[in-house]
Amino acid sequence: MEAIIQNIPAVISIILPVALALMIVTNIIVEVVKGLTWGKLPTNVLAFFVAMAVTLLAFFAMCQIAGVQVTWYMVVGAIVLGFFVCFAAMYGFDKLKQTMEQFNNIKRNNN
Repeated sequence: MEAIIQNIPAVISIILPVALALMIVTNIIVEVVKGLTWGKLPTNVLAFFVAMAVTLLAFFAMCQIAGVQVTWYMVVGAIVLGFFVCFAAMYGFDKLKQTMEQFNNIKRNNN
């Protein structure tokens, strides 16, 4: 247990960039597939399925490459990470764009 607690900062410093990369891959796949579905599938539903698929595929690939035995709580953690990736993919770029527009409006009003 002590070894796990000591490794938490190292694991977090690895998971955050991985989550960012998964979010970028999810955004790219959703944008491409969204054009192919012609509005038949809501974009948020598509983003959810893509985020889960990309995250779980990356998780199982990492376990296979590293030779780590997969346990149930690791799969649950990957699913939770999939929800975070999905949320960031759906709302992260929109919120960033909205924040940049607000800063530009404030800048224009001050000039």
